[in-house]
Amino acid sequence: MEKDNQTKQLLQCLLHVIGRIAIPPEKVQDVIGSGKKQIKAFNLCDGTNNQSDIAKKTKIDPGNLHRTLNRWIQHGIIFRIGEGKDTRLLHIYSIPESSKTSKKKR
Repeated sequence: MEKDNQTKQLLQCLLHVIGRIAIPPEKVQDVIGSGKKQIKAFNLCDGTNNQSDIAKKTKIDPGNLHRTLNRWIQHGIIFRIGEGKDTRLLHIYSIPESSKTSKKKR
């Protein structure tokens, strides 16, 4: 079982590295938005939570969360892994909750 866990961790590391190359943090932040609940929801998409878990932990309306997750999937910043009740959500990499990538004033 330890070998399986190491393989899973290695694949997650590869996803994070490739994700940062493909989609920079500023773009991910633009898609997520600046709301604390949205950032928390995104970070909870770490492969251990399903949609219901995330809705409960963030107190986001399940319908709104469903639409938000579908939008994030369309933008390629999270993925659905598994099927049915075993479905988990996985982000390309986490975003610091204190992250504010506001545009520089010119």
